Amino acid sequence: MEKLFKHVKDVILENKFKYILGILLLIVVDGLQMITPLVIGAFTDSLTSGMLTTQGIYKYMLYILVIAIGVALGRFGWRMSIITVAKKLEYELRNKVFKHLEKMSRNYYNHHRTGDLMAHCTNDISQIRMAFGGGTVMIIDSLFMIIVTLLLMIFKINFKLTIIALLPLPIITIFVLFMTKLMRKRFKEVQEAFSALSEIVQESFSGIRVIKSFVQEKLELEKFNKINQNDFDKNMNLVKIKAFAFPLVTLVTMISMVISLIYGGILVIDGVITIGKLVAFLGFVGMLTWPMMALGFVFHRLQQGRVSLERINVILNTKPEIIDSSLLSDIDDANDILLEIKNLNFKYPNTNELVLKNINMKIKTGENIAIIGKTGSGKTTLLNLLLRFYNIDSEKIYFNGKDIVNLSIGNIREKIGYVPQDNFLFSKTIEQNLMFSDEKIPFDKIVEAAKISKINSEIDSFELGYKTMLGEKGVNMSGGQKQRVSIARALVKSPDLIILDDSLSAVDTKTEEVILSHLENELKDKTSIVISHRISTIKNSDYIYVLDNGKIIEEGNHNELLENRKLYFDLYQKQLLEEKIMGGQSGK
Repeated sequence: MEKLFKHVKDVILENKFKYILGILLLIVVDGLQMITPLVIGAFTDSLTSGMLTTQGIYKYMLYILVIAIGVALGRFGWRMSIITVAKKLEYELRNKVFKHLEKMSRNYYNHHRTGDLMAHCTNDISQIRMAFGGGTVMIIDSLFMIIVTLLLMIFKINFKLTIIALLPLPIITIFVLFMTKLMRKRFKEVQEAFSALSEIVQESFSGIRVIKSFVQEKLELEKFNKINQNDFDKNMNLVKIKAFAFPLVTLVTMISMVISLIYGGILVIDGVITIGKLVAFLGFVGMLTWPMMALGFVFHRLQQGRVSLERINVILNTKPEIIDSSLLSDIDDANDILLEIKNLNFKYPNTNELVLKNINMKIKTGENIAIIGKTGSGKTTLLNLLLRFYNIDSEKIYFNGKDIVNLSIGNIREKIGYVPQDNFLFSKTIEQNLMFSDEKIPFDKIVEAAKISKINSEIDSFELGYKTMLGEKGVNMSGGQKQRVSIARALVKSPDLIILDDSLSAVDTKTEEVILSHLENELKDKTSIVISHRISTIKNSDYIYVLDNGKIIEEGNHNELLENRKLYFDLYQKQLLEEKIMGGQSGK
């Protein structure tokens, strides 16, 4: 049980006094409600006996009014206490889950669907909040009201009448308790169906342009309908249990009422109890209906919360794969050798095949290094290791002479300006995207970076300029524009090392040359690593590494590699031929 509440107990303990106050106020409200039938019963007896006076009417009215005001104030109090704590729990738990997910490695997201994680952060956490809020109210409310009502019925009215009249009511609780296990199973199915529905909606809207371009709207709609139908069916399976339970509760309650009227009427005729006591008794029977039903359904609510809490615990109990070492070192100022890789081998988690084999590199501060190779040769994987997206062995990669394993992950990434292949942009303004690394960056610095990456004039052409709001993933920009915004975003950081991972593939050769010329001036005092499939992009680099099947098979500058007449030479000749063909076609 302690493990179940491991991630919520801190919030509960922090707010325990407010929670206890809410429970006490709830009990007070229930106690006041218990008095009402007794007051009505006494009023009825006074009326039937002819003892009721005008002053007595005012007295009973005052009693009921005071009770009503007390109930209203008490309800406000317990709601502001219990529900506030439940909302606070929801807030803190959602923050905790989001913070934890930010720590997870890229490999974690390769194996967990976005829609499923969204369902955890929304639906599951809401169910936990309802269990600690409404669930607590229901269980305290039902138990207190059942116990106190039974005591009042037995000692204030008639023991025998109470036992006979209430014999059917426990059927309600027994039935609901019997259905709890089935409800738990069906609720879990509902949560899983909701996760699947969230996933397909998120994926379809993100890929709507691809769906439309391939004219697959009908097929995607059929897929959505199938998953939506499954979600509907799972919810209906849960609803059917509730739909059967409520009429049963009403039937059992009516049977208790009929028994009360028949046997209670006999007791009134025999003079055992008064009419007022019978009226009060019927009021108590009606008041017992909700607690008896709630006592059963509260377990369903708690089961829902338990299932959701277990799902959230799975996330929070999953330890991040990439964490800081216990022996952290500070990153020193740049020295002669900024980056050094020694005999690096790497294979992805849960695989046996090496994707990088015996990689050795030495990159001096201020050097412009290029890496080229065929698709799948391991270029991007190598960059991912530099950014600590995956775990590596110690003494394999050194940054400023320090083992990268012993450096803070945050510090390493702060020192690197990374422009990935996918060029993800956020649904914010262009300005906010460019200042993503630091919201206090001066606007002039943003504009300067945009000029270097040759995107400034195009941003100015928008009606709102840098205040232009981008759609999801920058959907209202072209591929080339997104690449240049991403380059500008990396330059704004003023990093020690800038990495361009095939970041000019979506721009034409002429624009590429202009950007590269600007970058050469900007990066003359910085270290850079450029990955590209175009030799024209990297031919002026200080040093070039050629990767093939995870190995460095050639290294040197452009002229030296051409003289080797190996893979680099073959790629160069092939690209020259492609340029001639394209040039010939454009001249026709």
